Amino acid sequence: MRSRVLCTRPLVVALLLGSAAMARADIVTYTDRAAFLAAVSNPGTDTFDDLAPLKAYTNLDRQAGAYSYSAIGSAGVLYGAGTAGDPWLSTNWADATITFSNFSAGVNALGGQFFGTDLWGKYTPNTTVTLVANDGAIVQYTIADTTTDSFVGFVSSAPLLSVTLKNGSGEQFWPTANNLVLAMAAPVPEPAQAAMLLCALPLFGLAARRRLRC
Repeated sequence: MRSRVLCTRPLVVALLLGSAAMARADIVTYTDRAAFLAAVSNPGTDTFDDLAPLKAYTNLDRQAGAYSYSAIGSAGVLYGAGTAGDPWLSTNWADATITFSNFSAGVNALGGQFFGTDLWGKYTPNTTVTLVANDGAIVQYTIADTTTDSFVGFVSSAPLLSVTLKNGSGEQFWPTANNLVLAMAAPVPEPAQAAMLLCALPLFGLAARRRLRC
């Protein structure tokens, strides 16, 4: 009989945790790409493979799968980095920023690989970059000792307004992005469904008591 009670308790706890999560509209930060992708739906990726290393670009209107967005340099200019076989998006000044914004409808998740490059667009090890996500509230995350695989993703229950990439240490390197993913957050229960679940909690407790009496 004890095993039946243990099966009931996790369900009650999960319902309580779910209702608590729905009560707030937080940005959740991920540093693992697989975990980020598990938390979103319909992801689209911009690989930047159409960019040319060492070429300057004005602010760009881009596409990541089904989603459109803008990449905006704080100085009005962006720069291609990486190699012809694997281009990246970077800034034209070490202290400049890249802001990803003007997302198409439904985008409330953004992730990607973020790191630093040198004057020639080559990967620079042990750099520190900072990302600032905005959905009406602000969340900041800093990655130290970046590699070309350093991943950060943000998932909000509200539409994302922007995510800005910048130099996190003031040292001489250029903030760089690759494989930018836009997506929608995975569906959550509607408020009416949540209310029904909360109303059902006493029934779960009653069921547990009945099982204990068996």
